[in-house]
Amino acid sequence: MSQSGSDMMHSPAAVSQAMDDVTIVGGGLVGASLACALSGHGLRLSMVEPFPFATHSSPSYDDRTIALAEGSRRILAGLGLWSAIAEHSTPIKRIHVSDRGRFGTATLSAADQGVEALGHVVPARCIGQALADRLAAMPDLILRAPAVLEDVDVGETEVGLSIHSDGRDMGAATRLVVGADGAHSQVRALLGIGVRRWEYGQSAIIANVSPERDHHGVAYERFTDTGPMALLPMSGGRCALVLTVRDADLDSLMELSDADFARVIERRFGRRLGRMVQVGERLSYPLAYWRAQADVRPRVALIGNAAHTLHPVAGQGFNLGLRDAATLAEVLVDAARAGNDPGSDAVLRRYAAWRRWDQRRTAGFTDGLVRLFSNPLAPAAWARGLGMVAFDLLPPAKGLLSRSAMGLAGRLPRLARGLSL
Repeated sequence: MSQSGSDMMHSPAAVSQAMDDVTIVGGGLVGASLACALSGHGLRLSMVEPFPFATHSSPSYDDRTIALAEGSRRILAGLGLWSAIAEHSTPIKRIHVSDRGRFGTATLSAADQGVEALGHVVPARCIGQALADRLAAMPDLILRAPAVLEDVDVGETEVGLSIHSDGRDMGAATRLVVGADGAHSQVRALLGIGVRRWEYGQSAIIANVSPERDHHGVAYERFTDTGPMALLPMSGGRCALVLTVRDADLDSLMELSDADFARVIERRFGRRLGRMVQVGERLSYPLAYWRAQADVRPRVALIGNAAHTLHPVAGQGFNLGLRDAATLAEVLVDAARAGNDPGSDAVLRRYAAWRRWDQRRTAGFTDGLVRLFSNPLAPAAWARGLGMVAFDLLPPAKGLLSRSAMGLAGRLPRLARGLSL
C-alpha cells in the first residue's frame, strides 16, 4: 500500500519519547481507514504492520474487488478518499435475487430508492492505494512496517508493547491498542480473547469472469443447492464471482479447466448474461461465522475481522468493519476534545455499546440467509419462493432492506451520515 518502513517513519526520535495515544495493530484497509479518520485531531498515532507497504500496483484482469455499501462510500468520502477511488468504481444500479430451480425472484433498484447507486464495486488495490498515499502524508503517525507485535503488557494507565522490527526488538507505550489485524489477530491471541465459531462446511471460490452480455450494473445473488453465489458488476464488462461450494467438492472444482469451470458457473447461474467467455485466476478460502468473545478489554479494542468474520453472502464483511472504524474514530475524537483518556473504560464501553446492535443485526442477517436458503425441504423452498414474491410487491419492505444493504440502518457514525468528525 505504501513505501518501505524506513520511508514511512515520521520524526521517530521525537515522537518515540512520548507515549502514543492510539496504536493500531494491522495496516489493512480497516486499520488504515481508522488511522486516516483519527489524523489531525490532536492524537499521537502509531501503526504496527507485519508486511511492507507496496505501492502503485498495475491493474489486471484478476483484480480482487470489494462491494462498497453506500454508507461505506460516504465514510471514504468523509475521509477525503472517494475522489481518488471513484474513477475505478462500478456502480450497482440493481440487485437481483433468485433461488435456483424455484419460483420467485426479488429485486432492489437504486432508482426506486432515490439514490444513484445501491453500492459500488471497487478493486481492493485502489482503496489500498488511496489509503497508502494518505498514510504517507500524515505527520502525526509513526508507521512501523514491516514490524511484528510480540507481546502486550496492559497496565492501569498504559499498555507496554514489545515490537520486532528491522531485526531488532523495541519497546513502545500507548494509551490504547486497536487490534485491526484480521481473522488471525495477534492482539486477540496475546490477550487470550477467545472466539465463538460456527462452521458452514463450505468454501468460497472467487474469480473474475466475463459473460457474453453486459451486466448493466446489476448485481446478482443466486441461491443454489451448494450455497449462494454472487456475480458483481465490474468495469470492462467483467463480473466478480463469489461461488460457495461444499468443502468436499472444492478440490475437484479448483482443478477444472477454465472452460469446464465456466460451464459449472453457467449451470448454477443460468444464461441471464449468456455464456461465460473468460475465467480469471481462481482462489478459495473456507467459510465460517465467528466473533470474538469481547470487542473491548481494558485499553484494547478489536475492529473488523479481528472482532468478527461473516459469510460473504450479501457482501457485508468489509462494510461492517469500516463502520467499526468510523464509530471508534468518532468516540476517540470526542474523547480527545473533552480531554479524556482514549483508553479509559468509559470510552471503550461507549464504543462497544454503540456497535453491538449493528454487529449482531448484520451477522444474524447473513447467517440467517445462508441457513434459510440451505434448507432443501420442499415446504421451506415454497416458503422462500412465496416470501420473495411478497417482498417484491411490498415497497416498504424493499426500502427497509435497501437501507440495511446500503449500510444506512440504525444509529450511524457521523462519517457514514456524510458529516465530518
